[in-house]
Amino acid sequence: MEEKEIRAFAQTFTKIEQEIGKAIIGQKELIRLVLTAMTAGGNILLEGLPGLGKTQLVKTIGKVMDLEFSRIQFTPDLMPADVTGTGVLTEEADGSKAIRFQKGPIFANLVLADEINRATPKTQSALLEAMQEHTVTGGRETYALPEPFFVLATQNPLESEGTYPLPEAQMDRFLFQVNVPFPTKEELRDIVLTTTALNQEEPRCVCDGETLLRMRTVAAEVPVAEAVADYIMEIVMKTHPEYANAPEEVRQYVRYGASPRAAQAILKTARVFALLDGRYNVSYEDVKQAAKPALRHRLLLNFEGMAEGKTTDEIIEALW
Repeated sequence: MEEKEIRAFAQTFTKIEQEIGKAIIGQKELIRLVLTAMTAGGNILLEGLPGLGKTQLVKTIGKVMDLEFSRIQFTPDLMPADVTGTGVLTEEADGSKAIRFQKGPIFANLVLADEINRATPKTQSALLEAMQEHTVTGGRETYALPEPFFVLATQNPLESEGTYPLPEAQMDRFLFQVNVPFPTKEELRDIVLTTTALNQEEPRCVCDGETLLRMRTVAAEVPVAEAVADYIMEIVMKTHPEYANAPEEVRQYVRYGASPRAAQAILKTARVFALLDGRYNVSYEDVKQAAKPALRHRLLLNFEGMAEGKTTDEIIEALW
């Protein structure tokens, strides 16, 4: 890969970040992690309290990248057909009747699954095929979703009434879980002053889906040294309490470790971090930067870990 391709990758990425920053005050690390996961082709779970701009962030990304945007508000009475679509009886030109598949809101480039844990497991499962295979099966037919395709889901970490925790199989289909922090005092002031002004600067479109797909191809070509690849595998293996080299924190507080998808997520996003740093090789620091958002939702704590208030972020810190 030529140096100009690396520079072009970083320049386009930075341009997207800057445009999103016009609508999302602060949250620079959040924006970078979300864009990194999207460049790597993955789905993202945004976890944070209400009012922190999760929905606004996803809508802004769709506008800046010129992606077809669709929002699904998850509620307990939402049915799978409300997400994927369903067969509808139609009348043909010759007067005969036929059942045609009417596509649901999942058929978009960027799908916001708002408050995903409010829907029942039956409806949550409607996303599994779409998130992994980028297809939807209706009746006997399988329909391809538009590319690029992403699911950005949000959930409130504190609310438990009227919610259904996502099963491990669905959590594993999110490339990253990104925690949305509360803004600082200075950021809060800027947010309030900006959002209550009459003339608000609107972000403009600076790239499209084809550009994003090309960036994904460039990132996938970044070579990884065998020692760095072994380092990624060792980190993932250490999340399993039965592994010989697992740290004491994992043995004591973890019930189940991360899946092979975790290693894939770390490798794909570490390549993006390398390009953003102007390098055509993956370093150990790139791996550490990618590991926490790739692992935090894939570790299942045991009863002792939950009783002592341990977090998966604390466990991950012990893996280095």
